[in-house]
Amino acid sequence: MQKELQLRVTPEVAGELKLLKNYLSKTTGVKAGDIKHVEFVKRSIDARQKQVKVNLKVRVYINETFDEKPVLPPLYKSVRESKPVLIVGAGPAGLFASLKCIELGLKPVIIERGRDVKSRIKDLKNINVHHIVNPDSNYCFGEGGAGTYSDGKLYTRSKKRGDVNRILKLLIAFGAKKEILVDAHPHIGTNKLPAIIARIREYILEHGGEIYFEKRVTDILIKDSEVQGVQTLDGEVIEGDQLILATGHSARDIFELLLNKDIEIEAKPIAIGVRVEHPQSLIDSIQYHCEARGEYLPPAPYRIVKQVNDRGVYSFCMCPGGVVAACATSPGEVVTNGWSGSQRSRPTANSGIVVELRMEDFKEFEGFGPLKVMEFQKMIEQRAWEMAGKTQAVPAQRLIDFIKGVESKDLPKSSYPPGLTSVNLKNVLPKVIYEALQKGFIEMGKSMKGFLTNEAIVHAPESRTSSPVRIPRDKITLQHHQIKGLYPCGEGAGYAGGIVSAAIDGEKCAIAVNKSLN
Repeated sequence: MQKELQLRVTPEVAGELKLLKNYLSKTTGVKAGDIKHVEFVKRSIDARQKQVKVNLKVRVYINETFDEKPVLPPLYKSVRESKPVLIVGAGPAGLFASLKCIELGLKPVIIERGRDVKSRIKDLKNINVHHIVNPDSNYCFGEGGAGTYSDGKLYTRSKKRGDVNRILKLLIAFGAKKEILVDAHPHIGTNKLPAIIARIREYILEHGGEIYFEKRVTDILIKDSEVQGVQTLDGEVIEGDQLILATGHSARDIFELLLNKDIEIEAKPIAIGVRVEHPQSLIDSIQYHCEARGEYLPPAPYRIVKQVNDRGVYSFCMCPGGVVAACATSPGEVVTNGWSGSQRSRPTANSGIVVELRMEDFKEFEGFGPLKVMEFQKMIEQRAWEMAGKTQAVPAQRLIDFIKGVESKDLPKSSYPPGLTSVNLKNVLPKVIYEALQKGFIEMGKSMKGFLTNEAIVHAPESRTSSPVRIPRDKITLQHHQIKGLYPCGEGAGYAGGIVSAAIDGEKCAIAVNKSLN
């Protein structure tokens, strides 16, 4: 017999199976010994009150054996001799488009400018230690895309876009922990994702797909408004009349290519700000209303939104127990992001705090047409690099000093590997962003007592929150309005905002290709 129950319990009860069985026994009247297994279906932490509670949805097996079946990759036929579909980019959109192609009997041909996950590690070390940026292989470019080495958060509000659980189950089949189906804010971790991505790659190759690394696409070959293939930096032409363009939000050269070929693209507003790092113990004490976090609670996250001068100022990509990362994609710029390992065990917490921008904020860049938001973004990143002494040592300021507008005399230790440069960040950020952040931080401090401290470090900029460009496509066929066979896809095309939504969009594009061919 099975019973599904909704519970609200203390962290200790949620974390200790014996205590949980005793609790269930008292509330249901079933003997504890008759409870053979408790399966967690959903789990979330409610820290709104002084006494932190855990909301659980559980499936209780009463005098019934729980037979756990392994989640295995799907059994698909080989597509080695099937119709090829070119997929530019091996991020979540490209990889899940490839898996869906195989399911539909199509042959994915992935063309990725960066290196495989293992080789990317050397390029990340070069950024962190030697301040050398490889424009083709870095935190944003390479197998797995930006999410591989920038945390692996799987939380999405885009349930209307598609089947989120399907994506999560596929990730489990390739090695993710099953808890991602349970937790309200699922997370894999930067230390776990590379192995999962490598298994997906092996699966695609085993089933007849092709993957080319270190192949930067420099041209899309078009004849009579129809895709004919792509050309890569080394001059190779790869033919194909179906092209899923899944290059990510930082592929500026692709945006420039489309503009130069008179392929319609649109500027779209983004959010830009800073990345703020606090001691994790401080965030724990604020969020859990305690002096020290107990063993049954995870490192505390936070999510905060404020309105300043009719603009949203909000947290973005918050990383408990994490690291501030150097995410430049070209020499001559500084970009920050954040990541956490699977255990979120680092002593610091960091989050992007960003300001909502509008199209009128980019008036000075009108001469760049649809690339005006991208050029605004570049300007800030290049200014940060100049202020950092033309290195990857990020411009930084203590939080209270940032609010006061004074340069910090010294800086606390940061998790950011290339190091810090003390800078008054009003010399890096445009006035509209800087002033909104000053007021936003003050408002955040009212909601989170203790948040405003000079032990917190502000790193600038956090500028890659989303794509500065949208590539238009038909709502039904998902093909570009002008070019038959071109499917703009994922974050870089402006149709996704994270790992899960990008994966869903990749699947949608593969389905659209199949419909077009049939």
